[in-house]
Amino acid sequence: MIHQPYHMVEYSPWPLTGSIGALTLTASTASWFHNDKFMPIFMGLLLIIITMILWWRDVLREGTYLGHHTSKVRQLLKWGMLLFITSEVFFFLAFFWAFFHSSLAPTMELGCNWPPTGITSLNPFSIPLLNTAVLLSSGVSVTWAHHSLVTGNKHEFKTSLLITILLGTYFTILQGMEYIETSFSIADSVYGSTFFVATGFHGLHVIIGTIFLSVSLYRIMLSHLSTSNHFGFEAAAWYWHFVDVVWIFLYLCLYWWGAL
Repeated sequence: MIHQPYHMVEYSPWPLTGSIGALTLTASTASWFHNDKFMPIFMGLLLIIITMILWWRDVLREGTYLGHHTSKVRQLLKWGMLLFITSEVFFFLAFFWAFFHSSLAPTMELGCNWPPTGITSLNPFSIPLLNTAVLLSSGVSVTWAHHSLVTGNKHEFKTSLLITILLGTYFTILQGMEYIETSFSIADSVYGSTFFVATGFHGLHVIIGTIFLSVSLYRIMLSHLSTSNHFGFEAAAWYWHFVDVVWIFLYLCLYWWGAL
């Protein structure tokens, strides 16, 4: 038997069930816009949640109990996470491209003005500014958590990570309140489309990051993370800092500059 440092992944049903859940959720959401039937959305979302839980269970077993995540595998996982974040950068770059393409040279259909004629933009110094402070504070607390874990202070790690999770949840609540108060919708010209698609996808990333950090908090309760082996949390922290940076650009471009 040849010993090598790589993890030969076994067959798993979760990529298939995850893709079926994503397809069901996407198709049912598009259908919901026309017939108001929510049950298919619930079924797709439920399948995704079940897949997430069972897939994470298998990964935790492989990395924590079976010892498949060797130093070489962890190094490759880091590269994979960095490449994933890079792809996310280009994902949001497309939204910024659409925003500046329309805002720098408004067409006659927009009244040759930005924001378009008839649309009242949000006050950048109200909820958006508070959300900025909340998210930047969460970036500080997650850095505190990382430092605490590296130095072996698990109590501070749990406290700072819980603060980060609460701040991320608070951000999501504030953004939901902001959406309720807006005087325009996603159907109001390219302004509404770019605003809600860009901020909505960022909000989705905040929710995913909050879940990511919550799993790390659960894992420290089970003593899965140590000072030398904690890439799961480290990846979550990288992802959270990426979400912070994207929000800064969203605030400066869509909320502040776009409202001038």
